[in-house]
Amino acid sequence: MAKDFNVKGSIVALITPLNEDKSINYKKLEELLEFHIANKTDGILILGTTSESPTFVWEEDYEIVKLAVDVCKGRVPLIANAGSNDTNTSFQKAKRFEKAGVDALLAISPYYNKANKKGLYHHIYDVADSVDIPVIVYNIPGRTGINIPIDVMSELAKKDNIVGVKEATGDMGYVTKLAKATEDENFLIWSGNDDITIPIMSVGGAGTISVLANLLPELAHNMTWDYLNGDTQKAAKTQLDYLPLINDLFIEVNPIPIKEAMNLAGMNVGGFRLPLWEMEDKNREILKKEMQRMGIIK
Repeated sequence: MAKDFNVKGSIVALITPLNEDKSINYKKLEELLEFHIANKTDGILILGTTSESPTFVWEEDYEIVKLAVDVCKGRVPLIANAGSNDTNTSFQKAKRFEKAGVDALLAISPYYNKANKKGLYHHIYDVADSVDIPVIVYNIPGRTGINIPIDVMSELAKKDNIVGVKEATGDMGYVTKLAKATEDENFLIWSGNDDITIPIMSVGGAGTISVLANLLPELAHNMTWDYLNGDTQKAAKTQLDYLPLINDLFIEVNPIPIKEAMNLAGMNVGGFRLPLWEMEDKNREILKKEMQRMGIIK
């Protein structure tokens, strides 16, 4: 039923704007959602790593979901991260977000407590089996401490509503094996690393779930669609031209640099919740100079 979920191009991993008192700035969040709809973003992911979601309480999660559904419904696909290292928590979030009206869910592999192969499989499969909307697997071993094995991923890909993966290992060898193992399952691979979006697309990737798109949504859309429409050289040139900026957006822990970049660009998205802290001055200057070089700010 759900394998017709076919969101290609650039899905933004949306930041969460904060007020001075570190409360969520819902007015600014609505503005950002409208900004992405107006600037060709192909899909919106809320409550992901880039959103600082580990610092939110359940009520804040749900308020963000309700607002995003109200703004996005019928205009752009909306994905909500229901992931947790506790399968029961993930199950409860998935059901609640589905009822609220999101188009799809993100499900991360268990972190900290990790899992063996069977537990890893059921942690994602059982959550997907509890809902009737598409589920995207999130594989990011740098955050979770575990890389989902290819054989587990290929088994998950057989489920009708597990539609793809946000692939953030940064390992192209893994990506090519994954693409081969899932090629018969209509299973989409989105790059979870902005620096290798086009390389992943070269082995069949559908696009990107992007941090960069927070700042430059139309550029991320155009780059991915240039590739999808056959202008692979133009897409590759954009990837290479913006590689220094992409690298600087990860000069410190995400989402510190992207929020700093957005603030430098006058987007006024606020600061961070602990354990995140303000960017080091030397790193902010590096980021600022690259944004000036690229003509994003003066």
